[in-house]
Amino acid sequence: MATNKLLRSTKFIGVFSIMLICALSANAQFLRTSYFMEGTHYRQQLNPALTPTKGYFNLPVIGAVNATVGSTSLGYQDIIDIIDDGDEFYTKPDFMNRLKDNNKLNVNFSTEILSAGWYKGKNFWSFNIGLRTDIGANLTKKMFTFLNEMDGIEDNWRNSNYDISNQQLNINAYAEVGLGLSRQINSRLTVGARVKALLGIGNMELKLNNIAMNANLPTNQEITNWSSASYWDNLSPQEAIKQATELKAKFNNYHANLNVGAELKSSFKGLELKEEEGKDYVTDFDFDSGKLGIAGYGFGIDLGASYKIMDNLTVSASILDLGFISWSKSSTKIASANPDPIDIQGRKYADMVNPSDPQASITNALNQLDADTKDYMELVTKGDVLNYDMLQLEVGDAKESRKSRLASTLVVGAEYGFFNNKLAVGALSTTRFVQPDALTELTFSANYRPKSWFNVALSYSVIQSAGKSFGLGLKLGPVFLGTDYMFLGKNSNSVNGFVGVSIPLGGRKVNKQG
Repeated sequence: MATNKLLRSTKFIGVFSIMLICALSANAQFLRTSYFMEGTHYRQQLNPALTPTKGYFNLPVIGAVNATVGSTSLGYQDIIDIIDDGDEFYTKPDFMNRLKDNNKLNVNFSTEILSAGWYKGKNFWSFNIGLRTDIGANLTKKMFTFLNEMDGIEDNWRNSNYDISNQQLNINAYAEVGLGLSRQINSRLTVGARVKALLGIGNMELKLNNIAMNANLPTNQEITNWSSASYWDNLSPQEAIKQATELKAKFNNYHANLNVGAELKSSFKGLELKEEEGKDYVTDFDFDSGKLGIAGYGFGIDLGASYKIMDNLTVSASILDLGFISWSKSSTKIASANPDPIDIQGRKYADMVNPSDPQASITNALNQLDADTKDYMELVTKGDVLNYDMLQLEVGDAKESRKSRLASTLVVGAEYGFFNNKLAVGALSTTRFVQPDALTELTFSANYRPKSWFNVALSYSVIQSAGKSFGLGLKLGPVFLGTDYMFLGKNSNSVNGFVGVSIPLGGRKVNKQG
């Protein structure tokens, strides 16, 4: 059992380590705090109609570096506990109490390899080459309870009822080449659009749709007692017959059931699904970064508009990342898990009990039951979500290319300006349709923007951080620093930070719209 525990924790830690590594190098898709900062061009990531006061050239790669990680329940200290405590983190009551029925983790990142924007007449043009990745995971509390209780009681698998279905992992990574155009139609209305050619790096969908187990079996102590000669020697013939009859009825209620259903869709060059010799299902994942390449092609578009209702009041809206990627058949692997269920019924062993020969028949029935439940025991006591032997994912050939949609975002904002528009307050709603569930945020901000080279903003986002964090944005010359979720301690559920460095291009926009 100790070996199983070590294997279980090692694989579980491995999954979280991958997610954590992604998070530490992650760059968020956009920064909400920048939305009403007129002097910065980064707000165009949220609405292509929101032009900056000057053109720009972002320094390659470091021109827009941002990291964001969000979870509905797991905080900073939980991640540290996972790393520091190994297989002990899920045994802590505080950790278990923080979990919700469904615990979601989202990591969204991007980086601009090359990007620039410039004014030409009433038009503002922009160009970018960037990398984008979305990672989403859903882990249920029942899964952590399963891990906890399987560790806590040595013989717990003999009398158990667990349903750890509905675990999910989604990864989407691609490069984009975009061309944007924003045009001031009149003194009140500005519209913008960005078209993007997409180069798919990889996409994965892993769904553990059904993992349910249920058992009612004799304990080790009962097996030892009922198989012992001394147990029967102490009974008279009539008592032995009576005891055998009672055990026969008890045996009839014994059972062990395990049902598994899962599916994997992967389009990653360099990702190999390994099979051990003698096994016809996936036993390991192997990734060769040297084989990484373009696995698909797609198209995307961003649309936005800004309208000045009155001199001091402006409303705006956009829809981002409308599009898809078509993944090539040659890069796609499909695997499904529908192994024959384990269905052990007690009546088989009850029928083996002969009251006229109680000791021998009961011992034979127990030996047979113990042998038949060995596979069940070996599978469930691993207690591992990525238990390859339990899942038995069988790889099949992809019959055609597959498509995945982008994580689209709906953005709606409104701002009111004071003191010749140098000070403004704003409200911003964003809904990002990531997997497994959409992320909605409501952000309020106050913005001071006296010069194109100096903007500062303070924001408060109320949903993803459970109202326990705030944001800051500062543009000082070519440098921009920002965060939507300030790190405020060990239980912060959402954290991010943004650093951008750009070179101004062109003169100030004439007759600029607020």
